[in-house]
Amino acid sequence: MNDFVRGFLVPNFRPFFRAMQVPVAGLLNALDALFAFIPMLVMTALFAVASWRAVGRGMALFTVIGLCFIDMIGLWAETMTTLSMIVTSVLFCAVIGIPAGILAARSDTTWRIMRPILDIMQTVPSFVYLVPIVMLFGVGMPPGIIATVIFALPPIIRMTNLGLRGVRADLVEAAESFGSTRWQMLWDVQFPLALRTIMAGLNQTLMLALSMVVIAALIGGGGLGLVVNTGLGRLDVGGATAGGIGIVILAIILDRISQGLAERGSDRTSLLSVLKGYVRPQRPATRTA
Repeated sequence: MNDFVRGFLVPNFRPFFRAMQVPVAGLLNALDALFAFIPMLVMTALFAVASWRAVGRGMALFTVIGLCFIDMIGLWAETMTTLSMIVTSVLFCAVIGIPAGILAARSDTTWRIMRPILDIMQTVPSFVYLVPIVMLFGVGMPPGIIATVIFALPPIIRMTNLGLRGVRADLVEAAESFGSTRWQMLWDVQFPLALRTIMAGLNQTLMLALSMVVIAALIGGGGLGLVVNTGLGRLDVGGATAGGIGIVILAIILDRISQGLAERGSDRTSLLSVLKGYVRPQRPATRTA
């Protein structure tokens, strides 16, 4: 295996693996620069408003207190770096996972092929991902993002497949009887009704990405994970604890906001989209002489 990877894969496909890092590094650097540019008070206010709209006043108050505490212990810059890593990972997981879940829901053969692959991806320990990632992509933050995407990808694929397959058959038949195309049926009926389940998968992906932050720091990832690893390496209990508390606060805020948006968005979108799919304007009948 070592001869295959080092003697064949790495020398012959190194430009391909380097090219895969370009979009990851571009999005990561852009988000990192954006979050670093926004002042702390403005970012806290944005998160507080999002928490208030998605969950309620209690969560908004917790968000303000939590983010102010992170700034007080001097970890605001590291938190923004971690946030940029999480957003980048989740965006790539959604771009890859949702279409893959749609394909799995439309074809039993595709799902039978994907299922053992997803089982292996979820069974392999997270540290094991670091070995091939380092050999193929090197070290740094983009390889850490790629490792996080691979680790956090299965839930969004599984839940997208589950949500689309769980749409009631009578609604699908009604959409077909109204002459809906496959795209209209997916966009106006199936996807809105499965949105709650899909968002639950996205929430699990978000949590897995947060859990991978500390591990990705071992291969050059920055942010709060690096703070935790540095504290552990130096036996600095206070520094490692502070980084861990920052990760916990950020995880709670992102988890509650994503859950709240999923519950509110799915209720509204489902009703409007189903009505849009069924209630279509009828053309007046023309009289023939």
